[in-house]
Amino acid sequence: MSVSENELAPLLASGWQLSSDKTAIFKRFQFKNFIEAFGWMTQAALVAEKLNHHPDWSNVYRTVDVTLTTHDKQDLSALDIQMATRMDQLAS
Repeated sequence: MSVSENELAPLLASGWQLSSDKTAIFKRFQFKNFIEAFGWMTQAALVAEKLNHHPDWSNVYRTVDVTLTTHDKQDLSALDIQMATRMDQLAS
């Protein structure tokens, strides 16, 4: 794992889960409705483009499932921490 437990701790406390092989983090975001979920995804997509770090995600109605990993490293990196932190901020 390329990131420290100290870097991960706030994310785990906010509902992110570490994969069993410790190379990815996952979170399910729930919104009031589809419009709110899609709006959040649009905002998150803009952040992803700026960071050049794109999530694996899916959306069904008001639920968005997100998995973050750094594919070229096949591990977690600082970019995953940044992206997860921004996603949490956008969702609050």
